[in-house]
Amino acid sequence: MSEKSVLSFTLNGKIKSLNVHPMARLLDVIREECASTGTKEGCGEGECGACNVIIDGSLVNSCLIPAIQAEGCDILTVEGLATNSQLTLLQQAFWDMGGAQCGICTPGMLLSAHALLTNNSEPTETEIRTALAGNLCRCTGYVKIVEAVQKAASDLRNAPQGEPK
Repeated sequence: MSEKSVLSFTLNGKIKSLNVHPMARLLDVIREECASTGTKEGCGEGECGACNVIIDGSLVNSCLIPAIQAEGCDILTVEGLATNSQLTLLQQAFWDMGGAQCGICTPGMLLSAHALLTNNSEPTETEIRTALAGNLCRCTGYVKIVEAVQKAASDLRNAPQGEPK
């Protein structure tokens, strides 16, 4: 096996510097080396979205990314959404609308929805479904998830200035 390399990146606002095998999957580094287990492994092939993270503003499947590609990057996982145990409006909408069931797909769904709402404050149902298309859920049938994203979009638009979003 190849020698380990130093990998430095920012994870949920905290600088990380780790010795990792360069071709280790980013998913494994996040879960095992950083103990950030909200990011899930579903298929290991980039098909299910359970391992979604946001790297430098782009949604990616962390199971497909060699860790070394994260050098110097800013990575957001589901743990980085909430602050001080305060759910974001998006997370609260998932809770309120029953968008989270078993929890395997939820982190990836939340990050996909977060990426969408960061760029589009008034998505249509079609745009929401398109944004979530890379995420597989076997529990909800997607209706509750779409409704949760619609509620979050509305809540975000109507949130008073200074409110945590």
